[in-house]
Amino acid sequence: MDDIQADVQAIGRMAEVPTILEVICKTTGMGFAAVARVTDSRWIACAILDTVDFGLKAGGELKVESTICHEIRQSHDLVVIDDVDESLQYRDHHTPAIYGLKSYISVPIIRRDGSFFGTLCAIDPAPHKVDNSETIGMFRLFAKLIASNLDNNADLVQAQVDRAEERELSVVREQFVAVLGHDLRNPIASMMAGIRRLSRAVGMSSESRDVLGLMQSSTIRMRDLVDNVLDFARARLGDGLKLDVVTGAPLRPVLENVVEEIRSVHPDLDIRTDFELDRDVRCDHSRISQFLSNLIGNAVTHGDCKKPIEIGATTTRGRLELWVANSGEPISDEVKTTLFRPFFRGEVRSSQQGLGLGLYIASEIARVHGGKLSVNSHESETRFTLTMPL
Repeated sequence: MDDIQADVQAIGRMAEVPTILEVICKTTGMGFAAVARVTDSRWIACAILDTVDFGLKAGGELKVESTICHEIRQSHDLVVIDDVDESLQYRDHHTPAIYGLKSYISVPIIRRDGSFFGTLCAIDPAPHKVDNSETIGMFRLFAKLIASNLDNNADLVQAQVDRAEERELSVVREQFVAVLGHDLRNPIASMMAGIRRLSRAVGMSSESRDVLGLMQSSTIRMRDLVDNVLDFARARLGDGLKLDVVTGAPLRPVLENVVEEIRSVHPDLDIRTDFELDRDVRCDHSRISQFLSNLIGNAVTHGDCKKPIEIGATTTRGRLELWVANSGEPISDEVKTTLFRPFFRGEVRSSQQGLGLGLYIASEIARVHGGKLSVNSHESETRFTLTMPL
């Protein structure tokens, strides 16, 4: 379907147009009214009301050069004629002679972008008083209404196209994230397995163990960065973070494994734990593990390395509370407003720059669990706390 045919059909679908044409004819006394699509080479009737047997049907065409609408397309000005015989400008014009009209009014239909669509016009073989402010105002109002409907219809069609493209793009995004996760995580997992195996070797020098420790630290950081980037893509570009909820399994070993991994990478840090979990927690264990790892990583980056990092968890009053606290410079109220936004980074040492996704992903993990991540910071302590219902 070409654009012209689509425009004709768009007018044909407007329920208001028949009423507009009827009001025009009854108000002016003229016997023919139409909405026409006019281009530099075509005049096409989109809608017609004909009580004088002019002989044109919807979809019919006139030679554009034979119409006054051709001139209106060029000037964007309306034309109003009460009686052709009394009009100095139009009494010798070819259009009245061709079509036998005496009275004529045509108003341009201008789209939102300023483009010319066509005209709202009326003709009659007898003279009529149409060159007055009331009639002209009515035609202009109806022309604006038609243009507005055309624009709204175009917006709706574009929105439908955009939604279809967005659905298709969403599938591509999910496939991209899945493939990327597989291709990045697998080699990292192999590296971590190799490092663990080498660490158990007998007779290794202290220098070799130091090198392996650095390799392990870098590999864990790579894994966490990949996890955060992939989760950011899912949260902002895909269908959001998904949970694999576990029931009937204790959460404490999950939390302890995270802490032990951090301790192995940072043996010089004093990391203290206090887990008082007297019941199982219905949650996604891998997500909670990621959550805690991100918070501890934040404490390592921003906290005072000479003072302990404290980690605690309780199941009381029908909710889980999981927190990480560290000493160091307090977080200002201004910074708190952007703390959980993606790619936000506070002041850190150059060797510890990151993407600024850790706290954002942590807050998203809290949200999809029905909980909330909050922060309380003052001179003696900065504490991040997850609160979620059991």
